[in-house]
Amino acid sequence: MVTNADRTHAADGAAGTTGKGSRGTGRTGEPARGGGLDGDPCSGGPDGGESPGGASPGGGSLGGGRTSGSDRSPRSDANPGSSGSPDSRNPGDGGSPNSDESPGNGSPGGGRTSGSDRSPRSDANPGSSGSPDNENPSGGRTSGSGGSPGSGGAAAGRPAAGRATSRDVARVAGVSQATVSLVLGEKWPGRVSERTAETVRAAARDLGYRPNLAARSLRLGRTRTVLLVVPALTTEFFARVYTGAERVAADHGFGVVLYPSPEGVGPARDPFDSARASLDGVIASSMAADALAAVRGGGLPLVMLDSDPDDAAAAATVNLDIADGARQAAGHLLRLGHRRVAHLAAAVDSWTFRVRARALAEAVSEVPGAALSTEPAGLSVEEGRRAAERVLARPGPRPTALVCDDDILAAGACKAARRLGLRIPDDVSVTGFDDLALATAVEPELTTVRLPAEAVGAAGMRALMTLLDGETPQDTVLPVDLIPRSSTAPPPRP
Repeated sequence: MVTNADRTHAADGAAGTTGKGSRGTGRTGEPARGGGLDGDPCSGGPDGGESPGGASPGGGSLGGGRTSGSDRSPRSDANPGSSGSPDSRNPGDGGSPNSDESPGNGSPGGGRTSGSDRSPRSDANPGSSGSPDNENPSGGRTSGSGGSPGSGGAAAGRPAAGRATSRDVARVAGVSQATVSLVLGEKWPGRVSERTAETVRAAARDLGYRPNLAARSLRLGRTRTVLLVVPALTTEFFARVYTGAERVAADHGFGVVLYPSPEGVGPARDPFDSARASLDGVIASSMAADALAAVRGGGLPLVMLDSDPDDAAAAATVNLDIADGARQAAGHLLRLGHRRVAHLAAAVDSWTFRVRARALAEAVSEVPGAALSTEPAGLSVEEGRRAAERVLARPGPRPTALVCDDDILAAGACKAARRLGLRIPDDVSVTGFDDLALATAVEPELTTVRLPAEAVGAAGMRALMTLLDGETPQDTVLPVDLIPRSSTAPPPRP
C-alpha cells in the first residue's frame, strides 16, 4: 500500500499520465499512480526504494517508490514532448526528443545518465557532444570537446586556440621567425626575396596575425606613438594632414596622437608632462610649434610642417612651396589686367603667412603701375567679411582684386562684396588658398591655390620614421597649384 510519505513524494513531481504499475491506493478521485517522477511508469525501482541511476524498464514500483529528483529533465514542465508523456520518451531514456538530451543517451538498462554529463550545447549544435556518436557504451555522455564536426577543432594551418604568434606565421610560411620579423618589420629588402616576403605577409593575413606592440615596445624601448600638433581643427586642411600622417604611421606599426592647439593658433599648452616617456617623436605645424618647448628640450625627434627651414630645433622640415603659390595667384590677377590688389592677410604671426605676404608684395612690385594694400583679418568667415568691407568701402579707387590667405577668408570676402552690391567677378575678383571643399561650395566657385594637405602629413611622418631609423631625412618642399575658377576675371573698365 502507498504510504503517506509516498504520496508526499508523488505530489512534489509535476502531474503526468496515469500510472500503470502501482498497486497502492492513489489519491481520492484519481487513478492510482506509480510512485515514479512525473507519473513516469518506468521510473520506480523494483523494491520500492529510490532508483539511483534512473528507471528500470519494468514499469512502476510495487511499493510506489520514487526515482531521484536529479533525474528530472529541466524542460519537462514546459515542453509537451518532455518526460511527462510516456509516448514522447525515448526507450530507456527519461528525456524527450526535445529535451537537452539526444536520442539513445540512456544506459542499456534504461537508466538516465547523471545531469552533470549533459552537454550544454547538445540541442543547438548537431555536431556537439550530445550526438549519439558521442555516447559511451554505458549510456553516459562524452565530454563536449569531443571531435564531432563543429566542435571547435583547429583548422589546418591555424593555431589551435588564442592569438596567432610569429611562430605560427613562420610555420605556415615555411620560414624562420627571424624572417617573419624582417618582413613584417619592413626590413626585408636586400635580405629576403620578394616572393618570400609575400608568402610571409599572406600567412600573416590568413592567420589574422597582429604584432604584440606592447612586447615590441618593451623590447625596443619605444612606445610606437607619435604626437601630431596642429591648430584647432576648424577647417578640413589639418584633418587631411592627419589622414596622410596616420596612413604612413600605420604602415610602420605606429599610432598617432592628435593634439589640436586649444587656442586654435599660436602657442598651446604642453600636452604631456612626461612626453619623453609617452612618445617616440613629434610632428608640429608652425602655427602651434611654441606649444612644445618642454618636448623640444626632452630630446625627442621633431619634424616641423610649413615651417622655417632654418629652425635649428627641428630635425627636419616639410614645407609647401607657399611663395610660389602666392606668386601664381598674383601673376594670374596681373595677367588678367588687375592693378589695384588688396591682400586680406591672416592676423597670425607665423612663418607661412609671412612668406605669403612677402612673395605677393614682390610679385606685384614687379609690374609697373600695380599697387598692393594689406588688411589683417582673423581666420574666420566673419572676420574676412569685415576686413573685405573695410577695404571695399574706403574712399578712393576701389581694389579690383582681393587675394586672401585662405579659403575661409575668401568666403568672407565674397559675402562682403554681395552685401555692398558688388558682383563677383564682374566688379571684384577674389582668390583663396588651400582649395578646401568650401571653394566649390560658394557661388561663383573660388579660384584658389591648392595645397596638398595629405601629402604634407605623409611626408612629415616619413621624415620622422627616417629619424627613428637613425638616418637623416632631407628637408621636403611640395609643389602647389593655382586652380582657376569663376571668381576671377578681368577688371571692370573705368
